[in-house]
Amino acid sequence: MPAVTVENPLTLPRVTAPADAVARPVLTVTTAPGGFEGEGFPVRRAFAGINYRHLDPFIMMDQMGEVEYAPGEPKGTPWHPHRGFETVTYIIDGIFDHQDSNGGGGTITNGDTQWMTAGAGLLHIEAPPEHLVVSGGLFHGLQLWVNLPAKDKMMAPRYQDIRSGSVQLLTSPDGGALLRVIAGELDGHEGPGITHTPITMIHATLAPGAEITLPWREDFNALAYVLAGRGSVGAERRPIHLGQTAVFGAGSSLTVRADEKQDAHTPDLEVVLLGGRPIREPMAHYGPFVMNTREELQQAFEDFQKGRLGTIPAVHGMTAEGPKEGQ
Repeated sequence: MPAVTVENPLTLPRVTAPADAVARPVLTVTTAPGGFEGEGFPVRRAFAGINYRHLDPFIMMDQMGEVEYAPGEPKGTPWHPHRGFETVTYIIDGIFDHQDSNGGGGTITNGDTQWMTAGAGLLHIEAPPEHLVVSGGLFHGLQLWVNLPAKDKMMAPRYQDIRSGSVQLLTSPDGGALLRVIAGELDGHEGPGITHTPITMIHATLAPGAEITLPWREDFNALAYVLAGRGSVGAERRPIHLGQTAVFGAGSSLTVRADEKQDAHTPDLEVVLLGGRPIREPMAHYGPFVMNTREELQQAFEDFQKGRLGTIPAVHGMTAEGPKEGQ
């Protein structure tokens, strides 16, 4: 971990916040509870317990693994519906196949991202390929849900397969951090992901003792989730470690620092930085549907039950399971 690295970060463009930037304070640090998703793969619920006003436009995020599967153990999700938002699946280590009822899909692996705009709705499945099930192996990733504004909730579904080689790579002035811009932009450097709701998504690796202070759009919120390692956040150096999320307050820059000493199995601090422009619309969320009103949720359930969100390709010979909370 992770798949996308460079031998010498100092060959990359360097980013730092201007001297007059206003540091964002740390409002909260929360610890993600563990659970299981789909057919039983382990997850950490990164945003559990965080007030939605701090998350908007993000809805939820699961850290999937990190887990070393024995032969026969790798698991995925059954067929399930989505409507009203975007799912972002980022595979740090391992491999996943995905398919939908519209004929879309593909394979993502080591550093790839699959960005699915569910929009008006579809059926979807994610699973490890058969050869990984047979052999077992390492699996680690993230799934992030990004809300859509009311005007876009019923748009036609679409996919973006973002390959690891296309992410924008940046570094800090001293080369102590590698910044992978997956979507949005950082200091004018744009990532490949195209979003309906303006956001920035970055996977940062900080060497022991390294610190980054990044410019951050004042109209965006700001979140930092630790995938591995330990460090601190904010100018006040609030401690943070694996499985914790920091919520930043208002300002124009944010700071993350890696501890000098990391765990033996984790050489660096790995953190996901997220920011987005809040939609500030009413949200009605249950299971795999994210709408604006309870009536729209009821309509989504009815449309799913009547097959209006699509049908499973006959080659699978299986029936869709009903929607469950959190899928």
